[in-house]
Amino acid sequence: MKEYLVNERIRARQVRVIGVDGQQLGIMDTREALRLAQEQDLDLVLVGPTADPPVARIMDYSKWRYEQQVAEKEARKKAKRTEVKSIKFRVKIDDHDYQTKLNHIKRFLAEGHKVKVTIMFRGREMSHPELGERLLERVAEDLKGLAVVEMKPELLGRDMNMLLAPAKVSSA
Repeated sequence: MKEYLVNERIRARQVRVIGVDGQQLGIMDTREALRLAQEQDLDLVLVGPTADPPVARIMDYSKWRYEQQVAEKEARKKAKRTEVKSIKFRVKIDDHDYQTKLNHIKRFLAEGHKVKVTIMFRGREMSHPELGERLLERVAEDLKGLAVVEMKPELLGRDMNMLLAPAKVSSA
């Protein structure tokens, strides 16, 4: 959260003062503005330090700061967090298992998550990486319209990975 200069910490000689209800009180000495704020049992807060002269507002700083923190907390709660979910396939996957894992991927994408699809190779399967690539292309083809391939199939060690992101649905 941004820190504001309050009361005695304001170093400007003159400030443009805004009252409690938002009305302009004009340009005055900082000491005079501070005295005015203290008479109302409030704080003088520098809200526009770059203006000429700087802009200060008379308000209850602690109450205003608390409200700002609550608003920020609410904004963080509403912010969408995307995770990268992971699904692992084998090169010799049965059709039913393939459909089950495909349904998991569809569910993850519908929730707005990215999905990392991994093909694991064992032993002699390493000599046929094209089988894994074909399987990943099949996954991408079956998810056309639901997902966008964000990272093309890539062989890393004994695994081949592909990253899928949810497709942007245009509201027409």
